[in-house]
Amino acid sequence: MSQVISIHSFRGGTGKSNTTANLAAMLASEGKRVCVIDTDIQSPGIHVLFGLEGENVTSSLNDFLWSGRAIEDVAIDVTPNAVREKSGQIYLVPSSIKPGEISRVMREGYDARQLTQGLKELLTKLKLDYLLIDTHPGLGQETLLSLVISNTVIIVLRPDQQDYEGTGITVRIAQELRVPNILLMVNKSPSSLNPDALAEQVQEAYGCKVIAVLPHSDEMMELASRGLFSLEQPTHPISEKYRAIASQIG
Repeated sequence: MSQVISIHSFRGGTGKSNTTANLAAMLASEGKRVCVIDTDIQSPGIHVLFGLEGENVTSSLNDFLWSGRAIEDVAIDVTPNAVREKSGQIYLVPSSIKPGEISRVMREGYDARQLTQGLKELLTKLKLDYLLIDTHPGLGQETLLSLVISNTVIIVLRPDQQDYEGTGITVRIAQELRVPNILLMVNKSPSSLNPDALAEQVQEAYGCKVIAVLPHSDEMMELASRGLFSLEQPTHPISEKYRAIASQIG
């Protein structure tokens, strides 16, 4: 049965998009058909992690929302060779990086229910095992509707007081929307914090399972979103953590 997984954060800068892209790579490396959709329409960027420059994005979610293109026709095959060799597949539905289309979103908005219907169509049209939704930070209408159709939400947070407060709000809303599986992932943890103690503290605070605590990584910072870290450095401890997360939601 197909699974819909929203990867969300209350604030920007948590590493949400990196998490989404690397989980997609780990799931597809197990031979699964995966699609990533960038619903952060106001500030898109996950396409860069899959090796696409903005001017090379010839089809986007915006074309579905405003131009009547079929949702499956704007999905781009971005499968890395290392994943294809394992019979997996990754599609990406990017959002447009064109300034005029971004400003149109901010000025006019769009039909969030149409987006929700498009997400459902992707599952069947592309015969997906997993649909990963890279959400817009915060709690807009499109995010709430995405959560409604999700089997799982992974809330990414940093060990930061503002993130803690925002995560509490997000958890309560996900519970009210009856998302079946609410998981937490702590990212960019400083080396001075004990990861096991931090996981226990966060889990007790929100009553939700912490699936991983990822440390701050200079190596990931140096990669600077020029690729998928888990494929670039498959034996790195952070890559192992991404692999472990994939096995927990797989």
